[in-house]
Amino acid sequence: MKPVTNFKERALAVMFPVRCPYCGRVIYVDDYACRDCKKKLPQTVYPRFAVGGFPCVSPFLYSGAYADAVKRFKFAKMIGYARTLSVPVVRAVKERFPGEAFDCVAFVPMHPKKLRRERFNHAEELARECAALLGLPKVDLLEKFKNNKTQHTLKRSRRAKNVRGVFRVSDKSLVKGKNILLIDDIITTGNTLGECARLLKREGCRSLCCATVCSTSV
Repeated sequence: MKPVTNFKERALAVMFPVRCPYCGRVIYVDDYACRDCKKKLPQTVYPRFAVGGFPCVSPFLYSGAYADAVKRFKFAKMIGYARTLSVPVVRAVKERFPGEAFDCVAFVPMHPKKLRRERFNHAEELARECAALLGLPKVDLLEKFKNNKTQHTLKRSRRAKNVRGVFRVSDKSLVKGKNILLIDDIITTGNTLGECARLLKREGCRSLCCATVCSTSV
């Protein structure tokens, strides 16, 4: 990647250095990982299916440095990781879905109350960066109107019921006939992605594929 050259970029790089999401080293503002971590990035991708049979792909398994990167992104509010983590996500999408001509990139929404508390929706920020890399629009197709319990706090047997009836399609006219890429940070049981995908498919989208940073299994 090219080094920072103009004064504004230099000043921003000094005040707000961009760090490798996997080890924390400072990297160039337009890079996505340090040289050492790039060498260690998995060369394969991890395909899964969300509940309902919707295909999903992730560049990493949820372990080690990759799990730590997602945790810092979500819980330490490292919003800058959205850009760096989107690069391997898009690589995985292109490898897993080479024939898909996506029309837009959507994301798993956050309840407004939680969004005010968290200050940003990590899935939306990932979708924004993935959309930019793919040259597609990021669209708000879904909304979360019921504030349910957090999925990872529940037993697997209760997760399907927990997400049922908490989302809805916000604009049906943007869904019908579209090929949609749906983004989230992690796929665990696949219930959340599956429920969102089910609603979009019910409203007439042509195809629906999912992508996340990490998968908890293969």
